[in-house]
Amino acid sequence: MNTLEELGDLAKVPLQVEAVLDTRSITVGEILALETGSLIRMNRSAGESIQVHVGGIHIADGDIVTMENLICVRITDFREQR
Repeated sequence: MNTLEELGDLAKVPLQVEAVLDTRSITVGEILALETGSLIRMNRSAGESIQVHVGGIHIADGDIVTMENLICVRITDFREQR
């Protein structure tokens, strides 16, 4: 019996998956000053891996790729479970 078979109906429970490019704190004043075309400078460099979160928990890292005109995430590394 494989893991999916062992999970039974639990394997069908939907979970929210998020691809997180970066996060940054900015002030209320900076938010109010935003307008169309504004840029928010982030801390990561272009080409760095993004984080994959499931249920708000960082479970993996990945790269942004395109497939058939869709943005996708290629998993490059799973984080160790704690």
